[in-house]
Amino acid sequence: MIQYLYFGGIFDWDKAKLRLEELDALSENPDLWSDASKAQLLMKERTQLEQSINSINELETLLDDNIELISMGEEEGDSEIVTDCEKVIEDLSIKASKLRLKSLLSGEADANDVYLQVNAGAGGTEAQDWAEMILRMYIRWAENQGFKCSILDRSNGEEAGIKSAIVKIEGYQAYGWLKTETGVHRLVRISPFDSNAKRHTSFASVFVSPVIDDSINIDIDEKDLRIDTYRSSGAGGQHVNKIDSAVRITHIPTGVVASCQNGRSQHQNKAQAMEMLKARLYERELAKREEEQAKEHSEKSDIAWGNQIRSYVLHPYQMVKDLRTNVETSQIQAVLDGDLDQFLEASLSARMS
Repeated sequence: MIQYLYFGGIFDWDKAKLRLEELDALSENPDLWSDASKAQLLMKERTQLEQSINSINELETLLDDNIELISMGEEEGDSEIVTDCEKVIEDLSIKASKLRLKSLLSGEADANDVYLQVNAGAGGTEAQDWAEMILRMYIRWAENQGFKCSILDRSNGEEAGIKSAIVKIEGYQAYGWLKTETGVHRLVRISPFDSNAKRHTSFASVFVSPVIDDSINIDIDEKDLRIDTYRSSGAGGQHVNKIDSAVRITHIPTGVVASCQNGRSQHQNKAQAMEMLKARLYERELAKREEEQAKEHSEKSDIAWGNQIRSYVLHPYQMVKDLRTNVETSQIQAVLDGDLDQFLEASLSARMS
C-alpha cells in the first residue's frame, strides 16, 4: 500500500485520493472565499496533495514503461535498450527514495516556510566572510528547490561578509527539510585576509525556525515584550535613513530576540519581527518536546542550539563532513554552491529512525 503525507499526517493512497476529491469539491464552492485565510490554507493543501499524487503516478508509469521496454529489449536482443532502461530505473529508485523521505516530514510545522538565521562566530573578518558563505550556500540550495528567498535582516561586516542575517525561505516543506540544520558550522582554510597565508579556523552558527501559519496558535502577552527601534542600514526607500524604522523585539521571559529592517515602514518591520518571534518561541517549544522524548527513551539528544554539526575543510585537503551522521564528501565547492541534499537526507533519516 502506497503511503502519502498531507498536512501533518500519514494516510494511505486511497485516503489521499479521496481527500483530493473532497478538496476539489470544496474549491468549487462559491462561498469558499468568504473566509480568505481558510480558503488559502485549503488551496495550499490541495496543490501540495495534487503535486505529490502526480509525482507518485509519474514514477509508477515510468517504472512500468521501462520494465516493459527491458522485456522487449531482451526478447529482441537489444542490449542498448536494456542498459538505458536499467539506468532510468536506477534514477527512479533515487527519486522514489527522496519522495519517501519527503512523505516522512510529518511534523506539525514541517510543511511550512522557514526562517533561517546565520551569525558569525568570534574572529572578525574571517568569521564574517564564512557566515556570508554559509548564507549563500543555503540560498543556493533553496533556489535549486524552486523556493523563494527574502532577506529580512542583514548586518554587514566592517570589511567583508556579514555579522548576521535572516532569510525567509518560502516553499512546501522548507522547514521540514531544514529543521536539522540548527547548529555550528566550522571552516578550516588558508585565510584570504591573512598576508602570511596562515591556516585559520572559523565558525558560523545557523538557527532554523518555522514560519507560523493560521493553523498554529502562539499566545504572547504584550507585557512580556520589549520593543526597540533603530536606524535601518538596508534598502527600503529614502525615508529609512531619516527615521528609526528597524525593529527589534525581545521576549523578556525567555530572552528570545527577533528583528527586521527590510520593510518600508516601522509598522511592517514590527509585524514581521513579531512573526519571527512567534516562530522562534514555537521552535523552542518543539526542541523542548524532543528533548523530553529523548530522555524518556534514554537517548542522547543533539538538538541544543550551538552544537557543531558540520565541518568544512579547504586546506590541507578538501572535505565536508557531517559530525552527526558521518556523511562526507570531497566535493566541497558543490556543497558551498548549495548541494546539500545528501546531508539533509542523512540527518532527517537519522532523526526519524
